[in-house]
Amino acid sequence: MLAMPIAALLMGAAPVPQVPDLGPQLERFTYPWPVQTMEVDIVGSPAQMAFMDIAPQRPNGRTVVLLHGKNFCGATWGSTVRALSEVGYRVIVPDQIGFCKSSKPRAAQYSFEMLATFTKRLLESRGITRATIVGHSMGGMLAMRYAILYPASVEKLVLVNPLGLKDRGEEGVPYTDVDTLWAGEKRTSYASIKAYQLENYYHGVWKPAYDRWVWMQAGMYQGPGRDTVALAQAKTSEMIKTQPVAHELYRITPPTTLIIGTLDKTAFGRAQAPANLRKSLEAIPAVAPRAVKQMPNANLVMLEGLGHSPQVEDPARFEKALLTAIATSSVRR
Repeated sequence: MLAMPIAALLMGAAPVPQVPDLGPQLERFTYPWPVQTMEVDIVGSPAQMAFMDIAPQRPNGRTVVLLHGKNFCGATWGSTVRALSEVGYRVIVPDQIGFCKSSKPRAAQYSFEMLATFTKRLLESRGITRATIVGHSMGGMLAMRYAILYPASVEKLVLVNPLGLKDRGEEGVPYTDVDTLWAGEKRTSYASIKAYQLENYYHGVWKPAYDRWVWMQAGMYQGPGRDTVALAQAKTSEMIKTQPVAHELYRITPPTTLIIGTLDKTAFGRAQAPANLRKSLEAIPAVAPRAVKQMPNANLVMLEGLGHSPQVEDPARFEKALLTAIATSSVRR
């Protein structure tokens, strides 16, 4: 099917579908592989971390961990998992606590250290001591923190249009408290999700294949669990703003590749920034070339004509870049 330009969308060519209640943990949304859970404790209460563990038919002895972004889930990596599995990689795909099929504990105080620690515990529970870590968007920020905390357990690191390469607070983006963020998240709808992704992720061009992922995200907000989902999203937005990794890029020592869609317009915090600051906030493609120079063993792959989610927008092209990155050593440019 043909991609749909933004003008057609705005003229009503794509009506908003009726989104079902998929449950606050996507109870009624099917993932492409069986979902398992690992129990963790959050402030003295049990919580479940969901994940998929996909074994290849012809193992090559290596494992790849795929970390989702804030507005994505483990299921969004489906095509990437198939590409990796076909050439022998075992693939672990977690949903982080607070997201998708995992628990969203009201008492949780979210931190990248907490998420990284749970991810490490998950891998150890599956008998994995060393893996290639791939993180997209917020998952890229988590992947960087994971590599800083556990460098010996990271074979290679791949960052796909990651957040966290710039400290937005340092640029003047003000702090927004959780209650204000929560109020904003409660207004989330299919239309608002799609409008944001169209403008920031897909540079004004919409493909029907993207609708499933908007439907998935919007479906968590439809039922009585709406406030729980909104609160988790608000707390994790605060986590991204208040826990920058940009000042520690020099601590990322594993071989690292940044894969960047050049048309990405994402600049986290833009919505909270004063009007006179919004236009000056650089998006990820402008920040990445400087950030990669601060990492001891990193290189940069620019995917021309793609946006924030190249693995969704052009799976074949992204997967070729990813397989090349993890099959070869990363060399400082």
